[in-house]
Amino acid sequence: MMKPEFLPTTASQTIGPYWHLIEDKSWADLTRFGATGERIVLIGTVLDGDGAPMADGCVEIWQTDPPTSETFPGFGRCGINAQGEFRIVTIKPGPIAGAAGSNIQQAPHIGICLHSRGLMHHLYTRAYFQGEALNETDPLLTSIETPARRATLIARPEAPGVWRLDIRVQGGNETVFLDF
Repeated sequence: MMKPEFLPTTASQTIGPYWHLIEDKSWADLTRFGATGERIVLIGTVLDGDGAPMADGCVEIWQTDPPTSETFPGFGRCGINAQGEFRIVTIKPGPIAGAAGSNIQQAPHIGICLHSRGLMHHLYTRAYFQGEALNETDPLLTSIETPARRATLIARPEAPGVWRLDIRVQGGNETVFLDF
């Protein structure tokens, strides 16, 4: 009996055939269809292990609150510029239900996926908001024992309606990344 032949495993693509979508600036504005709610801007800098900006990448976000609708896609993406900076406009999320079988609400947060050259797999993290009472009981945040590590997921206000979350890929102060 012959063994079936399989293709060898290859590295995952960082963003597949959709890289051109980061050039369309409208994808970085989740309010572009008329979404209502507290409009915020999420900004940050993506840094490598040496603290140098990582340019030529992509940040994707998704959120389950507010629910997706004709006016709110719940998903957006933007390119990372030469200085390693990203900027996305969205609606500030509210708390969401906990995992099935749990009555513990999750603190308001935004899911983030980082794509960049040199990464064999996307990196997933979250942006929580400083000052949210539910941060103290959020299941994911409370699972991170070290306060300094937990702090890498907390976006801080930089100006009215502007929140900053810098992402460090390696080294000291490395951002907490999630395994999916």
